[in-house]
Amino acid sequence: MTKYSIGIDYGTLSGRAVLVNVHTGEEVDSKVYDYPHQVMDEHLPSGRELGHDWALQHPQDYLDVLSNTIPRLLNDNNINPNDVIGVGVDFTACTVMPVMADGTPLCFVERYKDRPHAYVKLWKHHAAQDLANELNRIAEESNEKWLPRYGGKISSEWLFPKLWQILKEDPEVYEGMDKFIEATDWITWQLTGVETRNSCTAGYKAIWHKKDGYPDKSFFKSLDYRLENVIDDKLSRDIVPLGQKAGEMTAFASKLTGLNIGTAVSVANVDAHVTVPAVKIYGPGKMLAIIGTSTCHVLLGEEEIEGPGMCGVVEDGIIPGYFGYEAGQSCVGDSFAWFVDNCVPEDYFKDAEKDKKAIHQYLSEKAENLKVGESGLIALDWWNGNRSVLVDVDLTGVILGMDIQTSPEEIYRALIESTAYGTRVIVENFRESGVPVDEFYASGGISQKNPFMMQVYADVLNMPIHIAGSEHGPALGAAIFGAVAAGKDKGGYDSVVEASKVMGKLKDVVYIPNEENVEIYNKLYNEYKKLHDYFGRGENNVMKTLKEIKKGVVKEELSLGGVE
Repeated sequence: MTKYSIGIDYGTLSGRAVLVNVHTGEEVDSKVYDYPHQVMDEHLPSGRELGHDWALQHPQDYLDVLSNTIPRLLNDNNINPNDVIGVGVDFTACTVMPVMADGTPLCFVERYKDRPHAYVKLWKHHAAQDLANELNRIAEESNEKWLPRYGGKISSEWLFPKLWQILKEDPEVYEGMDKFIEATDWITWQLTGVETRNSCTAGYKAIWHKKDGYPDKSFFKSLDYRLENVIDDKLSRDIVPLGQKAGEMTAFASKLTGLNIGTAVSVANVDAHVTVPAVKIYGPGKMLAIIGTSTCHVLLGEEEIEGPGMCGVVEDGIIPGYFGYEAGQSCVGDSFAWFVDNCVPEDYFKDAEKDKKAIHQYLSEKAENLKVGESGLIALDWWNGNRSVLVDVDLTGVILGMDIQTSPEEIYRALIESTAYGTRVIVENFRESGVPVDEFYASGGISQKNPFMMQVYADVLNMPIHIAGSEHGPALGAAIFGAVAAGKDKGGYDSVVEASKVMGKLKDVVYIPNEENVEIYNKLYNEYKKLHDYFGRGENNVMKTLKEIKKGVVKEELSLGGVE
């Protein structure tokens, strides 16, 4: 009898559940639920304004994903819940939230509903960058041995700067929370009734190490005396490896989803890392880029190597038995969306509608008709800061070479090329650090929908690009882990590799570098690298100066408006 697992993928703007045949890897159906609250970066539901670089979410949206997707999967496909053997969950990270001892989100408590720090801090919440800078300074001065594992810097996107910001700006919220937890672990808690902290987010986002554990309490005390016991007070030292079962579906979760009480639930995961087995990667030297609003690059290695600008190396952090490496770009699809929303003339939208094409497809086709280098433009891909290799969210975007004849498609192409150059910086950085990158794979919606962009990547990297066989790579990966949580006795698998060989998939399409384009892109990349180092390594700090001026003006406006 056919058995199924369900992968639940929580993204930046929506959640998706995918029903997967455990025996074949066939994705039977998927359902998407858009978060009603989306990303709260201007104000809370109450109308209270937020400061610059804030990015919050509402945890009710996460619960609503479960109740709005899984029942529809079962009903629309006539699936008996007895045949669903496992569930897996993945999330964007570091997406973290304060909760009470029983798991109740602090923002659900009446007294905290109008307190920004009581809500979920999304991965791209960058308002704690000054604290990330201070943390890095103190860690470097005290020669913390863990710092080189993260390329010498950690980001404001990570757990401790976000938690420290709560303590400094709203200590009552800090004291009011019993726990601070990754959203991916929280939703697994809601499904199983058991608090489980996964090794992936702990290792990559919370400075945890399989052998050494967390940094010593003396380090946290050096940040703020109130943080001395932060691990035992707000987190947990009980970290569970990937590929394990977190628990089983409770009566509460069964009512929410329509699945049986007792259905296996895997240890939670991160959207990028969980995608690796979905594309049949279970060995070293194969980099996977999950390309969406941002891009995360993940890679397996056989030894722990420290290198500048890496977002982390974690033993068993992706696939058990390997060291998992991570890097990333904070803004990819977001930059294309920004351009379309703010800079594309109305007649382009009309022409796209006339041709029955989405605006991104229309722009991509016009951009593809240009020759490499024809626009005379080059851009830096820092519209949301730089995650790798500079680890600096205070960096901003640049487009160089425009004149009064520059067209929208030329700018659109330059933005696409800039993301490819940023990926090349990451690839070269790994190689220079001694971590092999022999093959390149791409997943995510853009890799499926934009062949032009994938060809640009092949040409810029001078590497063939292999494409994921699923449009829902993270959800498929989560379903793979769900099947492993169930185990062979229940119709699943006893290892991630075993499940990946059956359930993972790749497209037959491979993008091969065009030698003529490669030659020109090498020249353009050299110019990109000059700009990258000039603005990114301290020679010219104009971006940060402008940002400080902006912050000062915004703060004054908020103060005049009565908002502190």
